[in-house]
Amino acid sequence: MATKEEIIEIIDKNHNQIELLIDKKIQIWTEYVLFSGLWWMGVGLSIIPWIIWFVIRKRDSTDRLLYTAFYIMAIAVISDILGDQLGLWHYRYHVIPVLPTYFPWDVTLMPLTIITLIQTKPNVNPWIKAVFFALVASYCAEPFFDWLGVYEPVHWRYSYSVPLQIILYMSAHALSKRNQFSRIEQ
Repeated sequence: MATKEEIIEIIDKNHNQIELLIDKKIQIWTEYVLFSGLWWMGVGLSIIPWIIWFVIRKRDSTDRLLYTAFYIMAIAVISDILGDQLGLWHYRYHVIPVLPTYFPWDVTLMPLTIITLIQTKPNVNPWIKAVFFALVASYCAEPFFDWLGVYEPVHWRYSYSVPLQIILYMSAHALSKRNQFSRIEQ
């Protein structure tokens, strides 16, 4: 059995190796990715859809939809970090080099697509919207970013994403319908 000091030494050594790799990743990003066409595309995909949504959103639903969007962002970022760290996929052409996720997808495209679907034709069965979203995200968006060279599914198939996307959409839909918030009293 290792002592506490030996465990600390092993963990610190591993951490130092990770820091060196991150430094190398930032160096590669600065030299080859920053200001490249795919980097600019990522920046645009991170900002422009939010501007468009801000114009077309239902004004009286803004808070509810943003609440739902932040939930989607959190799940997307956590899922992407797990997938990347487990070696299921990885991204190139990061907008922000130290994030192992594709920022435009997790923080803009996925949440905005879902909340736009939620606010559009609200009487349509949410399961239909969930399946539509999952199929488009899994069989159009993922292959497109793979084709561009931004996304590399290593041990992942597009079909694996379909049920996860359906669950994400349905949970976001349920969350968007919540209205049991009490007022915060001073």
